[in-house]
Amino acid sequence: MRSRSLLWSFNYAIQGIVYTLRTQRNMRLHVLAATVVFVAALMFGVSRLEMIALLFVISLVLVAELANTAVEATVDVAVDRFDPMAKVAKDVAAGAVLVASLNAIAVGYLVFYTRLVSMAESGLRLVRQTTPTLTVIAVALTGLMVLAIKAANREGSFLRGGWPSGHTAIAVAAATAIAYASNSAKLAVLALFIAALVAQSRVETDAHTIPQVVFGGLLGFLITTAVFQVFFA
Repeated sequence: MRSRSLLWSFNYAIQGIVYTLRTQRNMRLHVLAATVVFVAALMFGVSRLEMIALLFVISLVLVAELANTAVEATVDVAVDRFDPMAKVAKDVAAGAVLVASLNAIAVGYLVFYTRLVSMAESGLRLVRQTTPTLTVIAVALTGLMVLAIKAANREGSFLRGGWPSGHTAIAVAAATAIAYASNSAKLAVLALFIAALVAQSRVETDAHTIPQVVFGGLLGFLITTAVFQVFFA
């Protein structure tokens, strides 16, 4: 009976994780981010200690999100009307997730920054330094392409909803243009990081889905790269 009880305990735990993945968008985002980090860690060949640090912070974020979901469910069961203390409980639980996420970002920065700069330097050698005019052209073409695709799909507006995410496309286009025009790997990494925050905010506010944001980012990057390559082919 004890063995069966232990087995069922694992089963209940797995059910809790699956429930959180199915119902909590932030949990899905965390798992997606963790997958990207693990793939990057394998590509860059991080050290054993760096991998331990990544495993720890990723686990901490996932545990915090699970605990946050549990607190929200418990409060919803116990309270059937607005209660200031219930709000405090939910806010504190969400704060725990935020702290864990910021900690994970800081560790990821320390582990990957130097490697990303080296990779960016290699990529920037393929494109020559140019005038700011190309930046304007690239961003304008990206905006026009977003409008054309949305008009064809008849979904959402330029500022919200539909394929692709206009904010993300413009942000990534600007970041890519800054990287090419400045010919600075460090500035490129910083600009793309800010663009990633823009993309994340579009998902957080339910303005766009993850695929729409990814498509917008790819669109902005490819159009900008094409513009710079054409003018300096």
